[in-house]
Amino acid sequence: MEHNDVLVERTGQLGHLVLNRPAAMNALNHGMVVAIAAALDEWENDPAVSTVLISGAGERGLCAGGDIVSIYHDARSGGDSSETFWRHEYHLNARIKRYPKPIVTLMDGVVLGGGVGISAHASHRIVTERSRIGMPETGIGFVPDVGGTWLLAHTPGELGVHAALTGAMFSGADAIAMGLASHYVDSAVLPTLVAELAQREASAVVGRYGQVPPESALARARWWIDEAYAPDDAGTILERLASMGDPAASAAAETIAGKSPTAVAVTLAALRRARLAGSLEEALNQEFRVSLRALRWPDFAEGIRAQLVDKDRNPAWQPATLSEVDNAVVEGTFADLGALELGLSAPLDTAPEKTAKGS
Repeated sequence: MEHNDVLVERTGQLGHLVLNRPAAMNALNHGMVVAIAAALDEWENDPAVSTVLISGAGERGLCAGGDIVSIYHDARSGGDSSETFWRHEYHLNARIKRYPKPIVTLMDGVVLGGGVGISAHASHRIVTERSRIGMPETGIGFVPDVGGTWLLAHTPGELGVHAALTGAMFSGADAIAMGLASHYVDSAVLPTLVAELAQREASAVVGRYGQVPPESALARARWWIDEAYAPDDAGTILERLASMGDPAASAAAETIAGKSPTAVAVTLAALRRARLAGSLEEALNQEFRVSLRALRWPDFAEGIRAQLVDKDRNPAWQPATLSEVDNAVVEGTFADLGALELGLSAPLDTAPEKTAKGS
């Protein structure tokens, strides 16, 4: 693996994958996706491996997402590398969801975008008091992917819509309340937990250290979140947020108004469609269509330029307001790709995943 970007380790019955780009907050590149997939393939039929663990090197977090700057340069030169990267990444997201052995992910510290994709689909998803999780794509003129629309569409009420449109980070307690994580653990015990995974069954180990999480700030705000985000029109959502009379709702309206209008409109449409999808794979197929088309949007290159390249934090969105977003552009984003389709399908022996919207 180039530059040892993923460390593949074996201790006892544990196969351990360490994302090893701490200077880049372990941002995923294509080589890392391929390496993780290869290790999962090898360990699936290895009787000596009972559990897989995915963690991040360094103190800052599991993974800050995909290597967006590389995607930016690729988009400016045609986008072929990004298509291949996403194709392999989305297959990996589905693979993690369906893996026949326990996968434990340490969602400690910062977990954004692609980091959510390699962690929140696992069987055992651990968050801590240091977790800061988010899908910030609308801020760079993009749309949540890596199965993010599936995850956020199936949160209780409209919590996922709020998280997706604002792109704001949320806590480990929020992740538990939203269903993106399964266990809340004190970060101080993570080394001991990891050591025990090498010797004992995953559910027993994780259950031993799991705690009752603190109250979720997002769940506490559902009184205004559910009402404000109920409409299927992003402009109407902004109007409701502004009229709620709550400072947090007003702040959310201001935040969303600063995001790419096209990305906000398509994100909302993608979440509504993902809520009706029958499986993660169906949602990933949809996300692949959206991602390839978003790659050509002027807002995608402009958003990355403003946030990560020039860092002036002053993107010039085209169009500049939600009212100017053409509905035909939104609908066209979901059109079939023909020969380029991702083509994922849920295993035939998998029970239908269509779940009721949280109450």
